[in-house]
Amino acid sequence: MAFTDTVKIQLPDDRAYEIRIGAGLLDAPASWHGLPKASAAVIVSNETVAPLYAERLRRQLEPLYPRVDLVTLPDGEQHKDWACLDRICDHLLREALDRKTVLFALGGGVIGDMTGFAAAIYMRGVPFVQVPTTLLAQVDSSVGGKTAINHPLGKNMLGAFYQPQRVIADLATLDSLPDRELRAGLAEVIKYGPIADPGFLCWIEDNLDALLARDKAVLGYAVRRSCEIKADVVGADEREQGLRAILNFGHTIGHAIEAGLGYGVWLHGEAVACGMVLAADLSERMGLMPTGFVERLRRLIERAGLPVQPPKLGGERYLQLMRVDKKAEAGEIRFVLIEALGRAGLHAVPDAVIVQTLSAHGAA
Repeated sequence: MAFTDTVKIQLPDDRAYEIRIGAGLLDAPASWHGLPKASAAVIVSNETVAPLYAERLRRQLEPLYPRVDLVTLPDGEQHKDWACLDRICDHLLREALDRKTVLFALGGGVIGDMTGFAAAIYMRGVPFVQVPTTLLAQVDSSVGGKTAINHPLGKNMLGAFYQPQRVIADLATLDSLPDRELRAGLAEVIKYGPIADPGFLCWIEDNLDALLARDKAVLGYAVRRSCEIKADVVGADEREQGLRAILNFGHTIGHAIEAGLGYGVWLHGEAVACGMVLAADLSERMGLMPTGFVERLRRLIERAGLPVQPPKLGGERYLQLMRVDKKAEAGEIRFVLIEALGRAGLHAVPDAVIVQTLSAHGAA
């Protein structure tokens, strides 16, 4: 029997939607009722997830849609590119599917981002539904309508803001998640504490062992609270004109690590975890946070089994990669820094200070 928590994303123009969180939602007919009517649904998944869950999702959709197709893509961040986006669009065009066709993104963040981007551009917009099967996707990437693909010169640089009709986060799908992927997802859970909720940071510290043990009740609370925080931020700033940037804590250096090493060498959550440690260091160097904050965050991230030591790409290479970051303006590299526990802001940081932090952590 599915149990459900619901978090609502409040947006103007009747675009509000629900994030439904619970164990067993994939097989619950009620999860799929009330979605847009269409002559076809297309499930987009990858070679890892499709064999586990695609047929189960198809069984739920077949009573609702006369036709249910499956597009299966290769797995991995390195495939979040034009070629795989084209595979989705090729199917839609080859099968002459119309503008009411509903896409279902079944997988992690890569599948969610690419399916959402395909939905945004096919016939200038068709509806889509997020069905995230990784912790990282359930707490972050499936929520809020950011869709994108990567470019060799920068992560998520080509995309669109395009909201789903619904998010179905079935906690039972986390049972099949490899330990490394679960830990990577915890990075995005940890992020929400320093930027928005000090009490949640303490809760994560107290419950980390249960999270790693996949306790459903504890995971359910972590997903719900993460989604509540993100829903509040997205509702206030859908297109990242200001407040929404705080959700990128750790991402400026994290994205540089991913691009510098080659997409897929480090998981996104691993890069963000390491990026948070360095962003915490910058927060101290810029006089925003007292000594001890870096060590507290580093200790938690290490306990989660995530990297805290950045790869040695060299100071100039890091600066080059970070200047392509979407938060950069007029050549200035800007970081989300912690101003007080539970409050973050966007700050321009001089190159010399960035290099000091990189050097102190052995990356320059």
